[in-house]
Amino acid sequence: MVQHKKSKKSFLGRATCLMSLVLLLLIAGCGQATSGEEALSEIRIGFQKYGTINILKAKGTLDERLEEKGISIEWTEFPGGPQLLEAVNVGSLDVGHTGESPPIFAQAAGTPLVYLAHEPASPKAEAVIVPKDSEIQTVADLKGKNIALNKGSNVHYLLVKLLEREGIAYEDIETSYLKPADARAAFEKGSVDAWVIWDPFFAAAQEATGARIIADGTDLVSNHEFYIASREFAESHPDIVDIILEESDKVDQWAKENPKEMAALLSPQLGIDVAPLELAAERREYGVTLMSDEVAQAQQDIADTFYELEIIPEKLSIEETLLNEE
Repeated sequence: MVQHKKSKKSFLGRATCLMSLVLLLLIAGCGQATSGEEALSEIRIGFQKYGTINILKAKGTLDERLEEKGISIEWTEFPGGPQLLEAVNVGSLDVGHTGESPPIFAQAAGTPLVYLAHEPASPKAEAVIVPKDSEIQTVADLKGKNIALNKGSNVHYLLVKLLEREGIAYEDIETSYLKPADARAAFEKGSVDAWVIWDPFFAAAQEATGARIIADGTDLVSNHEFYIASREFAESHPDIVDIILEESDKVDQWAKENPKEMAALLSPQLGIDVAPLELAAERREYGVTLMSDEVAQAQQDIADTFYELEIIPEKLSIEETLLNEE
């Protein structure tokens, strides 16, 4: 009997240890499953020619910081915000940057995006330009003219507001929806009368062709640069989002203090001369800021304007694209 009791006690002890081990493994497994970052090995980030994320890529500081966590970055360049957000829509991009209008068009198309943060207003960094010998002198002269722009980009709203201020109906102009490279070619050939464009393409055209500014965004639009992510990525990896924004703000401060070095760093990567990049640097502001009610409302105003003009098919709620604060 004594030996039997010993064996039973020994069995129960082993069973208890086994159950404890299983419980510990389950707890550890749950921790890994909910952490999200544990399984993350790559982030897909989209960028355009110029902007904070472009500088961030060139500096390599975000790559270094995420490498410490075993995470690599797949960088992809896009000609504009609309194209970048289409990549978010089809699930091939996690994070990117864009102007004010592209997120609105993307939301209208059902893209599962969220706003993360924004750069300060830079209204002088976008404008309507015409050839140096053009007879067009003011925005009022654009009535009946052919204007090139990237549909759904930040300058789309600038054009709408400029026409509105002059009392010109949107239908009273002809629009040629062209990506920057194609628009530049059409502009130089004289196939279009004017071009609504943003930096650095704006500055490059000025430097190369002597293009004249008819109007920029001063006292009319903010021209914020937004940090955008897919909702799934932002909600699954909040700590990584924080790191991206922290490193973006750091590189912003560096660029603000070192505009010439920044221009020299970007020039070979963008295929744009240093001089126009320095000019572009003078027309933008720097500093990552989290979304506020005021900026969200400004985006709502843009969305409402596009809906009223029947440029987008339905009324939108910008609040639906903001991250919920816990």
